[in-house]
Amino acid sequence: MDLPVQPPLEPMLAKAQATVPADEGVWSYEPKWDGFRALAFRDGDDVVLLSRSGKDLGRYFPEVIDAVRDELAPRCVLDGEIVVPRKIAGRTRLDWESLSQRIHPAESRISMLAEQTPAHFIGFDALAVGDDSLLRAPFRDRREALRQSVAEKQWCHVTRTTEDPELATRWLAEFEGAGLDGVIAKRLDGAYLPGKREMVKIKHHRDADCVAIGYRVHKSGEGVGSILLGLYSDDGELQMVGGAASFTAKARLALLADLEPLRIGDDMRDGEPSRWNSAADKRWIPVRPERVCEVAYDQMEGLRFRHAVKFLRWRPDRDPSSCTFDQLDVPLNYDLYDVLEK
Repeated sequence: MDLPVQPPLEPMLAKAQATVPADEGVWSYEPKWDGFRALAFRDGDDVVLLSRSGKDLGRYFPEVIDAVRDELAPRCVLDGEIVVPRKIAGRTRLDWESLSQRIHPAESRISMLAEQTPAHFIGFDALAVGDDSLLRAPFRDRREALRQSVAEKQWCHVTRTTEDPELATRWLAEFEGAGLDGVIAKRLDGAYLPGKREMVKIKHHRDADCVAIGYRVHKSGEGVGSILLGLYSDDGELQMVGGAASFTAKARLALLADLEPLRIGDDMRDGEPSRWNSAADKRWIPVRPERVCEVAYDQMEGLRFRHAVKFLRWRPDRDPSSCTFDQLDVPLNYDLYDVLEK
């Protein structure tokens, strides 16, 4: 591979901000994709797909390797996201569960899933085209190079952008229906700085009241490592929806004092194994569903929280039976293909 920008390379990163930056003429705004970050290097038939941490994604997504060969410029380096679209309620949105299942050690399963749940590549920056490195070029020029680098748009796409902060603010709400989780802002005159947090990300944040249904002991053996959370469905069934974690040492002990008295005998239940860390102990201790906690979350994936949520506080004023799915904001308004350049 003989490209002006060579692998391995760290992608440019983003720092969080509460609101969309509103300086007109300074920023370019785009939807924040919720998939696997990927740097695509193509030099003729030679293609490399690298994750944010530098891992080879090509073995898990052979169909994306083929798509890059077929639909991108002969020699280019693009920054983007690997996603799996799926029809949901008549609209196309991102399916995180299907995407995450693609990381599997068995080659036979990878081949099967490549046929059943094929992935797409969404480009949102260009780092090199032909013999030219674009790392020092302003984003407005890299954006044009990106558009010219995607020859076809069946499996490889170009994300939409705008320079209007009001439109970007609307996107923050509207595009979530396609399975996205926020907005990214890039400086129009900014260079591409690998590994630096030079972009701005604005994500969704919401609160919900959940029932504490169990906990896991911290890996140190002291205190609570995570609290398992539940919500009541319409038929009155208490369903697990995710967990809250990342507590301080002091908080872990305080939470254990809160939950241990509610423990149901010596019962210990097996949790779902982690596909990211097979050695992780997923067993958990059930407790009587009597305590309600308020948590902060960003978005839902089906009937579960998409990411680990943040424990905010206990809510002794809330009855567990009031913790239902009705309180959640789960938009399904936008089709994925409305977020892509036509």
